[in-house]
Amino acid sequence: MERTLTNTHRDDLGAQPAPSTAPVLYVVLEGERALAGGMRASLRGVKEVRIGRGAARTWSVDATGIATLEVPDPRMSGKHARLVLDDDGGWLLEDLGSTNGSFLHGARVDIAPIDQASVVTLGATGLLMHPFEEVPDNTQPFIDAVTIKSRPRGIGTLVPIVEQQMPRLVRIAMAKLPMLILGESGAGKEVLARTVHDVSARTGPFVAINCGALAPTLVESQLFGYVRGAFSGANRDEPGLVRSSSGGTLFLDEIGELPAAAQATLLRVLQEKEVLPLGATKPIAVDLRVVAATLKPIEHSPSFRPDLYARVAAYVHRLTPLRDRRADLGLLIADLLPRLAPERAAKLRIAPDLVTALVMHTWPLNVRELEHVLSVAVVTSTDDFLRIEHVGDSLKGARKSAPPAPPPVSAPTSAAASRPLTDEDERLRVELSAALQRTQGNVSEVARTMGKTRMQIHRWMKRFGINPESFRP
Repeated sequence: MERTLTNTHRDDLGAQPAPSTAPVLYVVLEGERALAGGMRASLRGVKEVRIGRGAARTWSVDATGIATLEVPDPRMSGKHARLVLDDDGGWLLEDLGSTNGSFLHGARVDIAPIDQASVVTLGATGLLMHPFEEVPDNTQPFIDAVTIKSRPRGIGTLVPIVEQQMPRLVRIAMAKLPMLILGESGAGKEVLARTVHDVSARTGPFVAINCGALAPTLVESQLFGYVRGAFSGANRDEPGLVRSSSGGTLFLDEIGELPAAAQATLLRVLQEKEVLPLGATKPIAVDLRVVAATLKPIEHSPSFRPDLYARVAAYVHRLTPLRDRRADLGLLIADLLPRLAPERAAKLRIAPDLVTALVMHTWPLNVRELEHVLSVAVVTSTDDFLRIEHVGDSLKGARKSAPPAPPPVSAPTSAAASRPLTDEDERLRVELSAALQRTQGNVSEVARTMGKTRMQIHRWMKRFGINPESFRP
C-alpha cells in the first residue's frame, strides 16, 4: 500500500525526517470481539511470530527474537500458524495444522511467501502483515486499541506514518489557527473538524456549513445574516451562520464552492473580525475560528481567491483515505457499531468470511461506505452474528480489490535469490528438481525423502525459483 504524508503546512513547524521501512504486523479485526479494536506490533528484530488462541490478546517477544501473539478467538487453534523470516530476508506464512486453516487474501494456504502488504485470516481474526511498512524512528514498537481509545475521536490510528502527524494536529487545534482539511469524499472531514473544535476548548458552538449546498441567491444572507427589512420577506433580524459560531468553530465544508462575492465578504470578516449583516449600517464583532474542508486542492484554483486561501489555510491537513489505512478498520468498526446499534453492539460477532472481505475491500467511498455497509448488516441480520450475505452486494468486489494469494513458491526476488549459484547450489537444485519430478510436486513427500522439514524445502524452492505446481499433473 502506497502512502503519502498526511499533511503539509504553511507555517514553519519543522520538516519531518523521511521514515524508514520495517515489517509490521497488525491485528485489524477480531470477528468474535467486534468492539476490541486492533493492535500494531513492529517485527524489527523478530525472526518468528507464533500465533494461536489464548485467554486474552497478548503480544510478547523473547530474547531470541521469537514473538508470540495470542488472540481470544475460539475459531483459532492453540497453535494455529506462524510467520517466519527466511534465510533470504523474506517472510513466510505457515499453517501449523490448524483445524480451520490459514488464509492469505481469502485463499487457504499451507505455506506461502509474504512479499507485500497481505491480508491473513486465522479463525475469525483478520490480520495485515506489511513487510515494508513506513515507520518513523520514534514509533512505539507496540500499541493497541486500549491506548488509542483514550484519544479524541478521529485522532487515534495504528498506522505509523499517520500517527506521526497527530501530535502536531493537536497542537494546531489548541492554538486556534485556521485549518484546511483536504480529503476524499467520506473520509471523515467533518468528524475531524468536530474533534479540532473539541480539542480547542472553545466554549461556543460548532457550526457546520456545506458551501456547495447554499443557494447562490441566499448565500450571503445565510452566512452573514440580515436585519429586519433588509429585503422583501425579512421580517426579523437573523444573525447568520458566521455570527452563530462566534466563540466556537465555523466549519466550511467544500469551501471551494463558495461564490466569488461571498469569498470577498468572508475575507473581510476574517481580516477585520467583524461582520456586517445585510441591511445593517454598523458591523458586529465576532470571535471566529474557521476550519475549512475541500475534496480537491484549491490553492491554485482560478475560482478561489488566493488572499482568502492564505486566511483559511494557515495549516493544511490531508486525510489519509481508508484504503491506505485499512489497519484502522477495527478501530473504526468499534467506534461505529455502538452508534449504529447501541443496544446490540457489545454482542455482535462477525463471520470469518465477512472479516476477510472487510479487510480486503479497498473502500473507494471511505468511512462513509464502511458505515453504510455496517448499517445494512445490522439491519438485515436476524441475530447477533453478521454474515457476508447480510451486506448484500456491497463487498462483492472485495476479493478483486486485493492481490490474489501467491502460489506456495514464487520466482526469486531477493538479492540472495538472484546471486550466481555455486556448484553446491547447482547440485542441490538438480536433486530437488528430481525429487519434485519423482513425487509429482508433493512437497511433504520430498521433505520426507530428503530428511528435511517442509519449511526448508520451501526455502530452497524460493532460492532456486522452483514452482512445485509445474511438476503436478
